[in-house]
Amino acid sequence: MIKVFMSFRNDQKAIEVPKGLRTVIRRCVKETLKETDYDGDWDVSVTLVDNEQIKQLNKQFRGKNKVTDVISFPLGAYDIYDVNPENGGYMLGDIVISMEKAHAQAIEYGHSLVREVAFLATHSTLHLLGYTHEDDPGGEKIMNELQDRILNNLDIKRPEIGG
Repeated sequence: MIKVFMSFRNDQKAIEVPKGLRTVIRRCVKETLKETDYDGDWDVSVTLVDNEQIKQLNKQFRGKNKVTDVISFPLGAYDIYDVNPENGGYMLGDIVISMEKAHAQAIEYGHSLVREVAFLATHSTLHLLGYTHEDDPGGEKIMNELQDRILNNLDIKRPEIGG
């Protein structure tokens, strides 16, 4: 059985946070752990920021002076995680999502902000677990398949085109 403890902060004012978004993010993290064969209690931090904040983090930690949609800060390596003494959960890491960028991408892709944030939370959780896609076409294919399966399992689907 999987349990997810999640600290959640909204450090931005640019985009209104949809009701229930915190629950959707927690469900995405939990389903990602389930689909990747992790079990137990997990602790993750999620922070919502604006474009300027994520640009600063991207520059500071990745050397890229540009806005991105999400950044992951894993706390484990080689499946070794510290335990949070407050709740007993394995400390997975931190997810930082730009709500401005997520909002723009939701419009661009023709789906809801909730769906876009769910995708970003799932994508970021996979990074926290060690999955990668940069400079790795095989890893990108694996991540795309997992993301689609996880979001479909949660009935968070892309809108149908046409029809």
